[in-house]
Formats: sequence, structure tokens, C-alpha cells
Amino acid sequence: MFVLSFTPSFALADEPSVVEWARHRVEHGLVELLAQQENSRFSRARPAPRQRRARIVDSAVSLDKNRRAFLPFAIDVRFGSEWHENDVVGCVYAGSGDMYVKKGDSYRPASFLLGKNVEPVPSVCEATPARA
Repeated sequence: MFVLSFTPSFALADEPSVVEWARHRVEHGLVELLAQQENSRFSRARPAPRQRRARIVDSAVSLDKNRRAFLPFAIDVRFGSEWHENDVVGCVYAGSGDMYVKKGDSYRPASFLLGKNVEPVPSVCEATPARA
């Protein structure tokens, strides 16, 4: 029994970090859906980018006014050989996985980019100052 107390916990080593979880959530919950949507539509909108990548902008978890933890993200696009950063910016909430994207000065649910008519949500993706 004494030996077991010095054995490292492999379960903790296998758990992804919150940053990796957030990037994965944005990749699968938004980037892939955007690519599927653009490949199936005919319109006069800008051509679909050749490639997209999701980045977690800040690895430090922030808290909003309601004390909910989130991480800011950005989606970069590549049309030719150059990457254009911050094509889409937003945040993903750690507890729920909810994603919001910035449109103008407000944030809307990420489903807005997929064609849903959703209203801006106040107080999301806005970090509150750290308490001393």
C-alpha cells in the first residue's frame, strides 16, 4: 500500500488541458461546420478559404461578470499562400462549451455564423478585472 502512494496518477496525465479542450471544441464545433456549409452552397459570398485554423488567444482562463470561465479564440484563414489572422474572434466557455463570436461590438452565439438568426448576448466574453 505504501508503494501505491508514490505511483503517479496516469488518469490526470491523460486528461487534456483546458486550452487543448477549448481548441478542439472550436475546431469541431465551428471550423468543421463552417467548412461543410461553404462546400455545399452556391452564392456570391466571398470564396471559401483554402484552410482554417483555430487558436486559443490567451491560455489563461478568464471570468465574465457572472463568474463563468471562458477562453478567447480566433480563427485564421488562408486563401492563397498567406494566413489572415483573426477572421473570426470569440470565446468558448469552459463549463458548457458554449461559443460566442464577435460581430461589431457585441457577441452572438456561434450559430450566427452558420446562418441562425440569433440576438447578441450581453456580458459574455468580457473579462472582469481580477480581484485583489
